[in-house]
Amino acid sequence: MAEYLGVKVEILSNDPEHREFLEHAGQGRFVLQKCEDCARLRYPIGNACPFCQALGWSWEAVSGRGTIYSYQIVTHGIHPAFRGVTPYPVVLVELDEQRGVPTEYDGLRILGLLVDTLGQPEHEERTGIGLRVQVDFADLGDGLGLPRFRLSDEPAEHPVWQYTAGFARPA
Repeated sequence: MAEYLGVKVEILSNDPEHREFLEHAGQGRFVLQKCEDCARLRYPIGNACPFCQALGWSWEAVSGRGTIYSYQIVTHGIHPAFRGVTPYPVVLVELDEQRGVPTEYDGLRILGLLVDTLGQPEHEERTGIGLRVQVDFADLGDGLGLPRFRLSDEPAEHPVWQYTAGFARPA
């Protein structure tokens, strides 16, 4: 049975795209949808391309490397399964693929948990905008995986920015 933090993972029968996404992750592959018409990658998973509205697509493997674009430290887990791991960082990662597309202010951005090398939530003090990350996978069982991120050894893209004690400050 597939589960995460002790909670059963159920994927509806009318949602084969999300099942395939998690199956690829279960094999250690980070894939996104690629439009057959405009060749742009997209996330979240959907039926139509948000750029050209075409319906044709295929899975494309991506590096899973990127930069923390924004983040939030969750201090109150709403779902009971998350209460035991609070606080935990949720990061918005701008992937290296497709930066500045379709305009210089756009990019391929994905939400995920930030974990350490043991798969535990990364410490708040080690989380900040501009830090480099790489994809990591949680094994959900039944051949499924969940993409999440961990800090990479690459240097930060720019001075790291953190939110601390009510004030924004460079790290």
